[in-house]
Amino acid sequence: MEILKLNPVFKDYIWGGTRLMDDFGFDTGLDKAAEGWMLSCHEAGMNTVCGGRFDGKTLCEVIEAEGAEKICGKNCMRFAYFPVLIKLIDARDNLSVQVHPDDEYARRVENEFGKTEIWYVLDATDGAELIYGFKEKITKDEFKAAIENGTLLDKLNSVKVKKGDLFFIEAGTVHAIGSGALIAEIQQNSNCTYRVFDYNRVGADGKPRELHIDKAVDVSKTEPPRIPVSHETQGETSRLLAECDLFTVNKYDVTETLTLKTDEASFNHILVVGGSGTVDGQAVKKGDSLFVPANYGEYEVSGNMEIIVTKI
Repeated sequence: MEILKLNPVFKDYIWGGTRLMDDFGFDTGLDKAAEGWMLSCHEAGMNTVCGGRFDGKTLCEVIEAEGAEKICGKNCMRFAYFPVLIKLIDARDNLSVQVHPDDEYARRVENEFGKTEIWYVLDATDGAELIYGFKEKITKDEFKAAIENGTLLDKLNSVKVKKGDLFFIEAGTVHAIGSGALIAEIQQNSNCTYRVFDYNRVGADGKPRELHIDKAVDVSKTEPPRIPVSHETQGETSRLLAECDLFTVNKYDVTETLTLKTDEASFNHILVVGGSGTVDGQAVKKGDSLFVPANYGEYEVSGNMEIIVTKI
């Protein structure tokens, strides 16, 4: 089976900007694009295949037709759903302060899956910040009181960011992407989010966006993050971004030729975040999203480009 090029799905949330169009060249059809869903089998936005034998079909349809274990790999079969969702995120404005539940809570309360995720910072304006957990350990009651009395931002850990910074955000970690950050996000395949604070903004309907304070307090870890921020080393050409029971993510700076492979364990997803080149002879450029099926075997990545490769 061939490598599949995927069409992104774009979301025009109120905090989005134009960098997905300006920097990546996407024709989104939108005035602003907050997110590009680059690998998605989620009902809120499914990728379709661009070209080849499966042109126009959703990735879900291809998986169903060809067989989940054959296409996705044995490691995916322990999940009751396609396991990951990969996004590009352009924050022109601050995202809401939010938190995601773990699998147990999400399944019990929302009939959805939880969300652990990583953020890799592709670019950031001077002074851009992210919120990553709490400065110091507080109680649940203190957390709720801070929301109610307007002092929450004083309790949260704000981190200045630059290209190459990495955040591992376990379910239950209060977080927010700040204005000026361009992010690649690899997450569990879930759209379950509890908003804690939204800067008193209104949505497209002119009404304040819904908050989910009680649920957020229920699921939040109210201590500093267990996993610190990590930073890219100058001159680094290969970097392990994440390795956990949900996904393994590597970033490569390709300057000549890199040989990768898939076997029976998992597919590979390739997100081109800079430059251009070829993947097994197929021309690719910044912004391209490729699904390499399990059992494909070895393939060559050539050119001058930065890629993020995800597997299960």
